[in-house]
Amino acid sequence: MMGNARKRRAAFNPLSLAFLDVMSCGFGAVVLLFLILDHTAQEEQGEVDPAVQAEAALLEEEVEDGEENLVRLRNTLNEVSLEVVEAQGRATRIQQEIEDFRQQLAALEGDTLTSEERIEQLRAEVETLEEELQRMQAAAPEDTGGAAREFLGEGDRQYLSGMYMGGNRILILLDVSASMLDETLVNVIRTRNLPAEQQRNARKWQRAVRVVEWVVSQLPLDSQYQVYGFNDDITPILDGTAGEWLEVDNRDLQERLSQSLSMLTPRSGSNLQRAFEAATALAPRPDNIYLITDSLPTLSNRSNSMEGNVTPRQRMERYWDAVDGLAENIPVNTILLPMEGDPGAAAAFWQLAYLTRGSFVTPSTDWP
Repeated sequence: MMGNARKRRAAFNPLSLAFLDVMSCGFGAVVLLFLILDHTAQEEQGEVDPAVQAEAALLEEEVEDGEENLVRLRNTLNEVSLEVVEAQGRATRIQQEIEDFRQQLAALEGDTLTSEERIEQLRAEVETLEEELQRMQAAAPEDTGGAAREFLGEGDRQYLSGMYMGGNRILILLDVSASMLDETLVNVIRTRNLPAEQQRNARKWQRAVRVVEWVVSQLPLDSQYQVYGFNDDITPILDGTAGEWLEVDNRDLQERLSQSLSMLTPRSGSNLQRAFEAATALAPRPDNIYLITDSLPTLSNRSNSMEGNVTPRQRMERYWDAVDGLAENIPVNTILLPMEGDPGAAAAFWQLAYLTRGSFVTPSTDWP
């Protein structure tokens, strides 16, 4: 029986051999695949592109510099705000002290028993405080950027800082022709037939007035200026100042100028040639000109009356007549307001800025 058992164990079983072979080959393939994939991942993880690493380092430095600059700007803003608050507080205290001293001085002057020495001492203290208050008020324009006048508007006006606001004698030429009443020809005709008060309140014209006030408010305090309005004629906006230069730091003149602007009513066509001739005739001549208009001129000295429609070619001819009458070496900065039916205006005034070394701006609707 034992011999029979050994014979049975030694008998060959092909099914058992095939199963073991398949299992061994499959296990080996899995191990080999695992080793290959793992080794490849380590190599890819270890490789770093030097260019990408350098760019990342540069971006990190820029971010750090930007954060440091932001911190410094915030600190500077806080310091300036604190100084402004302190200055306002000192001014308020000084005014209050002046009032208190004046009351004491009035009471002492009414008392005949008070010594003259005490009264003179109070007077001297009042004068000292008034002088200090005047010095603080005089330094206020420097703290606000040297602006000649405060101007508050709805839009962001800083994007016009590219325009040259300097010069010793600045001439502002304002187009007061009928086209300044609206942006479309149909509405210009409609508005022109309304009462004068409604014409002066037209949105486009009010915008032109604000542009003039903004330019005046940005002029250097140590400069001079003049504002002329032109249509079929050329006249100073401020009556009685023809041929004169006005001081920027004279606030009373600026208030009178604003009042005169509020009483202007646009009419007739525009003769730019007369405007440039008036600029050349000023003595001394201006060294900077601001032109506020909306289109090429419709009139000239050769044809100073409106006879039917003016073609684009005629407008361009009258524009060149005006440019020929302008003195050399005077920058012209044009602020062009919108107007339909004159596609050549933007290109012409851009060319004028290039020829005179001035600037050309077509502002957005929310400015100034």
